[in-house]
Amino acid sequence: MTTIFGVPLAAMFGQLLLGLINGAFYALLSLGLAVIFGLLRIINFAHGVQYMLGAFSAMLLLKFLGVGYWTTLLLAPLLVGTLGILIERLLLRRIAHLDHLYGLLLTFGLAMIIEGSFINLFGVSGSSYPIPEALQGGFKLGFMFLPTYRVWVLVAGLGMCLFTWYMIEKTRLGAYMRAGTEKPQLMQAFGVNVPLLTTLTYGFGVALAAFAGALAAPIYSVSPTMGSNLLIVVFAVVVIGGMGSIMGAIITGVSMGLIEGLTKVYWPESASTVIFFVMILVLLVRPNGLFGKEA
Repeated sequence: MTTIFGVPLAAMFGQLLLGLINGAFYALLSLGLAVIFGLLRIINFAHGVQYMLGAFSAMLLLKFLGVGYWTTLLLAPLLVGTLGILIERLLLRRIAHLDHLYGLLLTFGLAMIIEGSFINLFGVSGSSYPIPEALQGGFKLGFMFLPTYRVWVLVAGLGMCLFTWYMIEKTRLGAYMRAGTEKPQLMQAFGVNVPLLTTLTYGFGVALAAFAGALAAPIYSVSPTMGSNLLIVVFAVVVIGGMGSIMGAIITGVSMGLIEGLTKVYWPESASTVIFFVMILVLLVRPNGLFGKEA
């Protein structure tokens, strides 16, 4: 049997594939955080809860309304994104002129309220969401069995990431969004509705988190704490890539998933902390992150 440093080749490739799939979730979630911070300068501590709301939206739409998986992938981001728009209009806008720390504290408080409410309603034990029939089964790769749904998660997650990058970096709307952050008075003088752009940007970042939650529902147990368990790791990914860097969030998310998968092969005990070790090293060398810009 072929081995690499004493580890069977099949085990290594299997963990790298699983790490790549986890990396797609990291990239999608960190991208939403990067969009919100890069364009609004808000550290959105409610991002994990909004991810959880996407998963719960998928489960509740199926349970009570019989809405199928494919329709849910559209409805869940729209519903949770609309909630994000209300949060920005009713709460965040009122403190936009204050220090950024106030936005962090407000979103942290919202996250605690929403998570606590869901724990009271649904408990802490998770619920399952069925894999859609079209995505059941898998592929025999010789060294492992790869479920079809995990391949779909990888394709859909990275596809959404690249679409978001293209929209923000290569389109006129993205240029308006970036300019509205840096020169809002100038953009308003040209007739651009900057407050509306701000609201839609926050809603879009929240919708990205909800889309990731809807994708995760058939893989992970849908529970009120599923977002808080992942949020700290995602924040570490954003810091490594550079706060506000769109492409940095995508590349770093995928890379950290692969590194985490490789660590599970050679040093399983540190797999849950390796991302934080990388974060410390990056901050020592590049305090602005790998792809971040000087303030």
